[in-house]
Amino acid sequence: QLQFVESGGGLVQPGGSLRLSCAASGFTSGAYAIAWFRQAPGKEREGVSCIGRSGGRTNYIDSVKGRFTISRDFAKNMVYLQVNSLKPEDSAIYYCATGLSSSCSGSVSEYYYWGQGTQVTVSS
Repeated sequence: QLQFVESGGGLVQPGGSLRLSCAASGFTSGAYAIAWFRQAPGKEREGVSCIGRSGGRTNYIDSVKGRFTISRDFAKNMVYLQVNSLKPEDSAIYYCATGLSSSCSGSVSEYYYWGQGTQVTVSS
């Protein structure tokens, strides 16, 4: 059964960093694009970053460019999101997801498999 388990969230002060992890099981995640989404209370879920099948192609929403880095470890079947210089507006539940496509999409509706999420709270 295809499954994602996210971890690494927590409470950090503005300017702090976290490394979010997404452990995939039940399939070879390296064969597909994997995306990170986030959802804050009262807001729609938004795509934050995505990494293509080969790992060479990545994309980010403008608000996180230069602060977040997505990467993947094919051997461990893991995808990571390094989040630096965190701001209060980054507070949200972060999810990893796949639509079993080789390329990235920013549309929530094209992703069929989701993890349970990990909470990131940025506050002083």
